[in-house]
Amino acid sequence: AIIVYRLPWTWKCSKLLMKFIHAGLNTIAMILAIVSMVAVFDFHNAKNIPNMYSLHSWIGLTAVIFYSLQLFLGFAVFLLPFAPVHLRVLLMPIHVYSGLTIFATVIATALMGITEKLIFSLKNPAYSASPPEATLVNCLGVLLVIFGSLILWMASRPHWKRPPAENAKILRPIGATSEGTEVESTMTHSSNADKSDLRINTEAARKQNIKFDEAGQRSTM
Repeated sequence: AIIVYRLPWTWKCSKLLMKFIHAGLNTIAMILAIVSMVAVFDFHNAKNIPNMYSLHSWIGLTAVIFYSLQLFLGFAVFLLPFAPVHLRVLLMPIHVYSGLTIFATVIATALMGITEKLIFSLKNPAYSASPPEATLVNCLGVLLVIFGSLILWMASRPHWKRPPAENAKILRPIGATSEGTEVESTMTHSSNADKSDLRINTEAARKQNIKFDEAGQRSTM
């Protein structure tokens, strides 16, 4: 759900479609989190194990609560067409930061949970003896760290960001020589004045390149 906007092959899809996919994946994750919480409490109650005593349970419940708030506010502000634009602009950085923070918290909760489970379950041989079960779960924890790091890296890199819908091209140099630089012009839909300025700038650059060519020829002669 976090990187659904960061995949280049989805940039051609409409922004509304990507919003529904983003919200749908988060909703599925929220449902699975609730089912998991119910299963944990039922297991503890059936085995007479105390609830909410470990750091794993504290951080985990906090993550689920904040995740539900994040999902609700995301629906209300960004998916439904009632929130004003200035409110969306104001809340977007908070929405992104809180989403990444919750994701990192979930990774930490999972690492604490599998470690706690190994310590309680492995008695003979003990966890400290590094039996195959311990090695397997430790490798799972390393994979979780790698997975979380990759997601956070993709979400924080500017070049993975979905380009603005109104800009089909980016003004950039496409080739450079000693005489000058060729520039690919951008066609935007902002205003006729912007288009005129762009044509003037491109024409001026072309004339400047011609002057450079002529100067180079005279110096050669």
